[in-house]
Amino acid sequence: MAVRIITDSASDISQAKAKEWGIEVLPLKVRFGEEEFLDGVTLSPQDFYKKLVETDEIPKTSQITPYDYAQAFKEAEDAGDDLICFTLSSGVSGSYQSACMAAEDFSDRIHVIDTKQFCISQLIIVQWAAQLRDQGLSAKEIVDRVSEDLKKAHVIAAFDTLEYLKLGGRISSAAAFAGNILMIKPVLTIEEGVVKILGKARGSKNKHNMLMEFVKKTGGIDFSKPVCLGYTGFTDEVLKKYVEDSKELYEGNEDSLQYAEVGATIGTYAGPGAIALAFFEK
Repeated sequence: MAVRIITDSASDISQAKAKEWGIEVLPLKVRFGEEEFLDGVTLSPQDFYKKLVETDEIPKTSQITPYDYAQAFKEAEDAGDDLICFTLSSGVSGSYQSACMAAEDFSDRIHVIDTKQFCISQLIIVQWAAQLRDQGLSAKEIVDRVSEDLKKAHVIAAFDTLEYLKLGGRISSAAAFAGNILMIKPVLTIEEGVVKILGKARGSKNKHNMLMEFVKKTGGIDFSKPVCLGYTGFTDEVLKKYVEDSKELYEGNEDSLQYAEVGATIGTYAGPGAIALAFFEK
């Protein structure tokens, strides 16, 4: 009997990384006009941003259906395995409800967890669960441990432009225009499963300072658990600059850092040039 772990592509776990960790990532659907793609399968992050900058219409993502979850659950139950399903936050998607609906038709060996996160903070939660599984913990032990550690998971992100928040209807055109003129960089986190704006930094230096202050305010990074840095767009140059400017946060723990390309779930509203940090607090 094995412990299977599945999650969705809102976690920004690539299919290659999923194979390495021994987990399964179910892709969300991404639609540009009449074209529909499977996130991370038929649409890579790089291809996503190419399409994003070429269109005036914001793409749409759709949640994973109960049928898709049921297929994965049935495969695990038929094999006699336990399964833990980690979904993106129920505060922004119906995927958790879909997974719960599907789980009703299966035994109590199927566990569904609302991470109350998405993007790379969902990534580190799933990665931590996989590490606990590899240490020999049972499904119940993993569920109990991760459910507690969820409270210590954080993410902070800084966007480089307000343009895509405007296109997505999150802010007005006037606000976006004024913000871009003033070089305002919105800094966000996830609290109670939804996005919360921490502040608006003017210029890159203030943006980096806000990220550092957030980490220190939470008590610092627990490097015994996964830590991930993410970026949107075509290059990680902005992220590398941030790491260099905030190296005091990671000094002596550089080998613990990992990097991820942020895909459609956040990229739709962030656009290119955003950076993010996900970690568990000490």
